[in-house]
Formats: sequence, C-alpha cells, structure tokens
Amino acid sequence: MEKSLINRIIEPKKQIPEDRKRFSNIELKNLILPIIVEQFLALLVGIADTLMVSHVGEAAVSSVSLVNQLNNVFIMVFSALASGGAVVASQYIGSNEREKGTQAASQLVMIIGMISVVTTVLLLMFGRQVFGLLFGQVEEAVLESGLVYLRISAYSFPFLAVYNACAGLFRSMGKTKVIMEVSIIMNIINVAGNAIGVFALHAGVAGVAYPSLISRIFASVVMMVLAVNKNNPIKVEIRQIFTWKPQMILRIFHIAIPNSVENGLFQIAKVALSSIIATFGTVQIAANGVAQSFWSMAALFCLAMGPAFITVIGQYMGAGDTEGAEYYMRKLLRLTYLGGFLWNLLLFLMMPFVLKLYSLSDEAVRLVMILGLLHNTFNALFCPVAFSVANGMRAAGDVHFTMYASIFATVVCRTALSVLFGVYFELGVIGITIAMVCDWAIKAFLVLLRWRSGKWKEFKVI
Repeated sequence: MEKSLINRIIEPKKQIPEDRKRFSNIELKNLILPIIVEQFLALLVGIADTLMVSHVGEAAVSSVSLVNQLNNVFIMVFSALASGGAVVASQYIGSNEREKGTQAASQLVMIIGMISVVTTVLLLMFGRQVFGLLFGQVEEAVLESGLVYLRISAYSFPFLAVYNACAGLFRSMGKTKVIMEVSIIMNIINVAGNAIGVFALHAGVAGVAYPSLISRIFASVVMMVLAVNKNNPIKVEIRQIFTWKPQMILRIFHIAIPNSVENGLFQIAKVALSSIIATFGTVQIAANGVAQSFWSMAALFCLAMGPAFITVIGQYMGAGDTEGAEYYMRKLLRLTYLGGFLWNLLLFLMMPFVLKLYSLSDEAVRLVMILGLLHNTFNALFCPVAFSVANGMRAAGDVHFTMYASIFATVVCRTALSVLFGVYFELGVIGITIAMVCDWAIKAFLVLLRWRSGKWKEFKVI
C-alpha cells in the first residue's frame, strides 16, 4: 500500500512505453540512494569539522567558515568541470559510442588535473593577499587561523579534483555504489583524523585541515585505480590523459565552462557576502558558519538528485529520445519534491538537539534556529526546480540559459538584496538569508518558464 502511494505521487500522468523506460523504479533507487549516502557523508564531514573546531573557540569556527566560502569557489569549479565531462560521457553511453566516451573520460581527468594544480600554486603564493582582500576586517585571531586552514586546504585541491572527475564518470555509468563505498572510507579517515587532531594533538584548525587532505589523497588514488578498469562501459586510459584532443576538450568545455562560470560566480557572490557578514561581529559570523553546516545537510536531497538528473536525462538526450527525457524530468522532479520536503522537515526538528553539542552562546544558538527555519522552508519549495531541473536542462546541453538565470538571480538580485536587508535594514545574517531565499525564488521562476517552453530539448552535445 505504501509503495503504491509513493508510485502514485512520483509517476507523471503522461507515460511512455515500458520498453523505452531505461530506468525502472528499482534502478532509480539503486542510482539515487548511493548518491544520497555519499553526499550525506561528505556533508557530515563539514559538520564534524565545525563541531570539533568549535571546541577550540568561536574565532576558529569563524576562520573555518570564512575560508570554506573561498574554498567552495574552487571546489564548485572542479565539480562543474566534472559535471561537464559526465554530461558528455552519459550522452555517449546513451548513443552507444563507448570509445568516444572513454576519450571524453580521459581528457576530463587531464583538464581538471591541470586546472587544480594551477589553482593550488596560486593560492599558496597569494593566499594572504586574497584572504586580506576578502576578509581584511576580521579579528587577528580569525585571520591567522584562516591562513593556516587555507594553505593546507589548497594542497588537497588536485586530489579532490581528480576524485570529482572520476566520481562524475561513475555516476554517468550509473555505478553510484562504488562512489558511496569509497566515500565511506574517506570520511571515516577524515572524522577520526579530526578527533585526533583537535582533542589529542590540540592542533586547532590544522587538526581538521590535515585529515581532509589525507582523506582526499586516499579517495583520488582509489577512484583513479577503479576508473582505469577495462570492464567499465567507459574508462580512463592513461595514454589518453597525456594526449591533446581539441575536439573532445571543446565538447567538455561547451558544457563545463558555462557551468563553471555559473557555479564560480555563485560562490564568489557568497564570498563577497561573507565580507559583509564579517562586519556583523564574531557571534553572527559563528552563527552563520554553524547554520551553513545545517543548510548544506538540509539541501542534501535536492543536491543528490542533481547527478541523477544528469545521468538519466543525459542518456535519453544522447539517444535522441526527447519524450523519454521529458517523462523522467517530471518523474525525478516529483521525487525531489517528496524527498526534499520530508528531509528538510526532519533536519529542522533535529536542530535543537544537535545544537546542544556545539559550544556556542545562547544568542548564536537563537540565530542558528531562525536561519534554519528560513532555509529549510524555502529550500523545499524552490530548490527542486531552481537546481535539480536546471541540472536536467544542462544534461540536455541547455547550459547558457541556466548560467544567465543563475548570474541574474544570484550575482545581481541576491547581492543587492543582501545589502538592502542585511545592512540598510540592519537585519544582519537574517537579512542575508532572506536575500538567499529571494535568489532561489527568482531562479526557480526563470527555470520553470524555460522548461515549460521545451527549448531545452533542441540542443545537441555530441
């Protein structure tokens, strides 16, 4: 009975023939559940970092929070590149062109490796200048802790980038269980290392930064070994990593660059807003940092559905079946709304109990609860369309519209509204959060209009 009810909720009214359904409900479950577990574990590490470092002091929490805003700019660019490669690979799987899929996989690893190494070198050389430019008004203790955390994080970028590339390829093949298993071990290393670094070695922010570096090295090596396996539908070939295939690189960049620009500007806007938040005082900075850990966890279901949209819609568009792509776009959207609502509700109900584990002032705890209520309510309402459906459109090749919509909603509207609500109306971090919600609403509206127009079906990636 329960299963029948869920099926009635997620099944679109307009069906396609059973022989054209590439993904049964069981196959969708096998695709999505490991992604959810993987994302949950990755986000749990962020919460564990913040939780453990909170015992060092609010200055340490603030520094980790601010640096993670900057780190996320680069991490999102790596993820966008990996997603671009995954879109191309999934379309080659849909069109049964496995050799070209292998070439795309190998070129992706080369590109993302080169970009991540350059990023690391630049951060190591100019980290202090970047930190001072963005967060120059923070207290001295926050600045010094932040620089330590930034430098150690920078060393991990090449390993994280290669891991993301390989993980994106395995998702395009539908082999998400492999990523989940590697992620479990990676996060055990990280959390255990955090405990040792903070409580046994009393290493402060370095005690949570080094375990992240070690775990990312482990994950990248394991994923790379698995990616070169000849039994994969598409694989990474070492010799092709060291060759230059301009046509394939352009294909990947066609998807990856707009996605990278979109995600990069999104994170840069968040960093700019962090500069505003840095003027609100240590209590509000700490509350915002802890709240963002909860926000990341609350957004889990919607974020986890993004790769599923890319895999499924990408394969259908590669096969030229736009009707099938439309069917699964609607089905996956229904599933995202159902899971997202239940997950956001559960997380908000758990917040008061989890906050007792943090060493925060009463004022900071009250702020975190207010921010959590705003975030979870509107995340469940707007984000399935604003982010998950947008991923489906990217998988079809409609990357420029999603980029422009995101730039307008985030860089223009969110930044302006943050200044209006946060500074002019003196609402502080609450005003910044209201501006974030407005960003989601605007983007969801634009994406919904584009989706209903059907123009996203007209693009060609391969």
